[in-house]
Amino acid sequence: MEPNEPYSLKQSVIFNHKVAQLSKALWKSVEKDWQTWIKPFDLNINEHHILWIAYHLDGASISDIAKFGVMHVSTAFNFSKKLEERGFLTFSKKENDKRNTYVCLTEEGKEMFLKTLETYEPSTYGVYGGALPIKELYGKFPEFSEIMSMLRHIYGPDFVDMFEQTLQKFEEGFTEEEGRLSPRRPMLDDHSLTKESS
Repeated sequence: MEPNEPYSLKQSVIFNHKVAQLSKALWKSVEKDWQTWIKPFDLNINEHHILWIAYHLDGASISDIAKFGVMHVSTAFNFSKKLEERGFLTFSKKENDKRNTYVCLTEEGKEMFLKTLETYEPSTYGVYGGALPIKELYGKFPEFSEIMSMLRHIYGPDFVDMFEQTLQKFEEGFTEEEGRLSPRRPMLDDHSLTKESS
């Protein structure tokens, strides 16, 4: 092992396999629960994720959606196009940026996204149920600080910063009443997360 190498080849293989196996197992549960949640709305995961991103990033570019949705640009564009055909999104170009395509939720798209939130049932989400024993033991859900640090180094600080900002915006923008989520204020008018330089 070279002096500047932090780990041996064997440690690298074990670490990468552990991350791959745990991520795959976790994603399998998330994917199943997410598909079940949005099935009544005739949406797939990519479409719902695009609605989620577009809700929080008014005027998001296709590149922003691809980056923050962790999907290929062509996937982001193709599924956005399907949402446009259903009347949930509109496409546009900005005067100062003709290279990028931007999407905005229509009123129907906003309503669709909010309807999905109204039907969310925590008890049917396996990952949430799996984390409850940790919350009961420590009084809080896992915070994923080590994973967030890894993602910051893999995808860059913009990815993690945007993730944290959207969670904060969600926390501030929604209220829970009688077991249902509803928007506290109109969020599409808030351009605080829109990148002017996009």
